[in-house]
Amino acid sequence: MFRHGHGGYVRGMENILRPSIVVGGSVVLTLLIGWATDLLLRKADARHPETPLWGLLRRARIPYQLVLCAALLRGSYVEAQVFPSHRVGIGRTLTLVLIASAAWLVIRIAAAVVETSYSRYAHAHARRDPARVRRVRTQVTLIMRAVSAVVSVVAVASGLLTFPEMRAAGASLLASAGVLGIVAGIAAQSTLSNMFAGFQIAFGDMVRMGDTVVVDGEWGTVEEITLTFLTVRTWDERRITMPVSYFTSKPFENWSRGTPQMTGTVFWHLDHSAPLDAMRERLRDILRECPAWDGRDYNLSVTDTTPTTMQVRALVTAKDADDVWTVRVTVREEMLRWLAAEHPYALPRVTTADAVLPPRRDGLPRQPSRDGASRRRPPHPAKEL
Repeated sequence: MFRHGHGGYVRGMENILRPSIVVGGSVVLTLLIGWATDLLLRKADARHPETPLWGLLRRARIPYQLVLCAALLRGSYVEAQVFPSHRVGIGRTLTLVLIASAAWLVIRIAAAVVETSYSRYAHAHARRDPARVRRVRTQVTLIMRAVSAVVSVVAVASGLLTFPEMRAAGASLLASAGVLGIVAGIAAQSTLSNMFAGFQIAFGDMVRMGDTVVVDGEWGTVEEITLTFLTVRTWDERRITMPVSYFTSKPFENWSRGTPQMTGTVFWHLDHSAPLDAMRERLRDILRECPAWDGRDYNLSVTDTTPTTMQVRALVTAKDADDVWTVRVTVREEMLRWLAAEHPYALPRVTTADAVLPPRRDGLPRQPSRDGASRRRPPHPAKEL
């Protein structure tokens, strides 16, 4: 009796200690391996400051530890007899955690490698070819989004296949895959077109992150590009979000295409007596004092006339869209201030003199009446006879 009771006590303690040792040992081993790996990454980051790879890989320590812990528990929970009555559910849960954490780890590692490659490329070409750097940045962003989407889909599919019901339904799903593909293609036509347009923008070099564009009359900078939409930050800090298919189906202005140098125009409506030669000299002085002018070219000429005014246009140059805007507003303001102070007669005027009325049919001049209407002079006495 005593032996039987002692054996049951030992088995009971064994049933408690074995799962505790396995679970606790897996957690402790995971923490030790994670700490050692993080220590090695920190030392590598300190030894190689020229590359951000090791510092970026440290961001993956959480999914890395989850993968280790889930793998250790998945391989030992059966022998440890952890909740033997729920063995199937525990095994399936650990498998799902392992799949999800592995997908998370793959995405973090891919992001670290891609970001490191882009950083090296941007550091080497930022000054010589900033447009190409923006293009590579756009491509890298879209590639990472595509990789994340593919890894997520594979992880979800792998998780679903852990259920026997899903494996049993695989044959019927494959049989109806053609019909489902057609239905899904029709339903997601707009989404698919935007995704293909996103890849076309990324690798066709149509628009890049950081480009200055004009879309539907709105001027702004491309701030974000995804597989389905694009965000433009306007000059007044608004965000315009539109599908990427817009940029493959409709015309738009890309001021950063090619070289970022730009030519701006400034218009004035002035009197015909405006001193054009003096205005050209004043324009030269204004531009020399404006830091935003790149010194390439300037010009001032009369482009149109009306019965009362003439249109004067100034051409100015700058290294990019922001500077050309600064030059334009500076030239417009300083020229108007100078004309008002030195040549006020050159500004448009409103004529207030009385109009000269045409002569009468009999050759006598008309006289304006008090109310502004014309009236005839009294007839000549000799003509009344």
